[in-house]
Amino acid sequence: MAMAGRLNYKQLNYFWRVAKSGSVARAAEHLRLAPQTISGQIATLEEALGTELFRRSGRRLELTSAGELALTYAEDIFQIGGELEEVLRNRPGKGDVLFRVGVADVVPKSIAYRLLAPALALPVRVRVVCREDKLERLFGELAIHKLDLVIADRPLPAGLGVKGYNHALGRASIAFFGAPALAARYREGFPQSLHGAPLLMPGDGAAMRGAIVRWFSEHRIVPRVVGEFDDAALMEAFGKAGAGIFPAPAILADEIRAQFDAGIIGLAENVAAKYCAISIERKLTHPAVVAVSEAARKHLFVEDAVPAPR
Repeated sequence: MAMAGRLNYKQLNYFWRVAKSGSVARAAEHLRLAPQTISGQIATLEEALGTELFRRSGRRLELTSAGELALTYAEDIFQIGGELEEVLRNRPGKGDVLFRVGVADVVPKSIAYRLLAPALALPVRVRVVCREDKLERLFGELAIHKLDLVIADRPLPAGLGVKGYNHALGRASIAFFGAPALAARYREGFPQSLHGAPLLMPGDGAAMRGAIVRWFSEHRIVPRVVGEFDDAALMEAFGKAGAGIFPAPAILADEIRAQFDAGIIGLAENVAAKYCAISIERKLTHPAVVAVSEAARKHLFVEDAVPAPR
C-alpha cells in the first residue's frame, strides 16, 4: 500500500525510539506508553511505507535493510528538530544580530579572535555563535545556511558542490619559534641551523604546511620532524615544553613570547599563511561579516617584520 499524505512523525518517533533502545518494552517505558500502542503505531507506519522496518530474531527485534535506511533519516530529522528547539529557546533578544561563524581547526585561535573581534565592536548588539571543526564539515553547514561565514586558511575548492564565495582577508608571514634554550641554540646561522633540528609541524590539513615543506626543500634543509599537529595551540604547548621548534604567524610573536615563553628564531622568507572568509553571499551584507572583512584587510594583516629576539 503506497503512503498517502504526509509522513506521520509521531509514528516515526516511536520507530526511532525502539531502534535506539533495542526493544519495544524499553521504548514504552521511556515514553510512558503501553507496548501495544507502540507496536500498533509502528505496524501502521510499516503499512503506510509499504515495507517492514523490523524483523524478529528469537526474542529480539532487528532492523531490516529498509529499517536501517529509515533510521539514518530519522536520526537526521530528530537531530535537526532538537537544534531547532535549542535555537528558538536561546534566540537573540529583540534588536540583537546573530552571527554564526565556523572556524577551521587549523586556524590559530588567536588569529580567529583577532578576525572576529571587530564584529563585537559594532554599534549594534551582536551574538556570536562560533563553531570549530574540520573545514569540509564547515563547508557542509555553510551550504545549508547554518553558518553565515567560515574562516579558513584556504579558499572554497571548486567542484566541491557547495555554492559559496571566497573573500581574501590577508596573509601573515611565518616565523619559527622555540623554547629559550632551543631559540638560543638555533637562532645563529638561521635558516641553515634548522638542518637536523627537532621540528613540530602543522598537520596535513593546514595549507601552510605545503609552503613550509617547499621552503625547506628550496634551502636544502632537512629538519627532524618530531611531531605533527592539527591544532596550533597543542603544537605551541609542545613547543613551550621544549619538544621542538614550531612555525606560527609572525604577528603573534609577542603573544607567543608571553604565553609560551618561546623566542623567535627567524622569519621564513616568502612563506605566509593566507586567511579567507567564505560566505554564501557574493556581495557581503551581514554587518558582522562586513566588519570582519574590512578590519582584516585594513588593520590586521600588515606587512610584519621580525620582532627583536628576547
